[in-house]
Amino acid sequence: MEAKAKVRYLRVTPQKARRVVDLIRGQQASEALAVLKFAEQSVSDPLYKLVASGVANARQTADKLGEAFDEDELVITQAFVDEGPTMRRFRPRAQGRAGRINKRTSHITVVLASGDDVPADRKGNR
Repeated sequence: MEAKAKVRYLRVTPQKARRVVDLIRGQQASEALAVLKFAEQSVSDPLYKLVASGVANARQTADKLGEAFDEDELVITQAFVDEGPTMRRFRPRAQGRAGRINKRTSHITVVLASGDDVPADRKGNR
């Protein structure tokens, strides 16, 4: 069984988000939630909600299929960050010029699978 969760247009740069996503890729969902709860980066809060949403999606899928659900068996098989649209803002600079400020956004996707369905190369940390 596989469950997916996405967050789109998150106002954090993809480079900063990838640093935190790399921490949880390949971990069990419960361990990933514990890591994200105490991570200092600002992206860890929305990422915590995203992983929790993925767990809830897995529970819903298991209920719909009539399968047994064990939260401890869920593993984050895929987690990746794509770049969203960049908002461009302008600030006044010296001598009548304008400087561009890029406000970047991210699309983050997390895929969870139960322990039986996880390929052998994806088990364990990273």
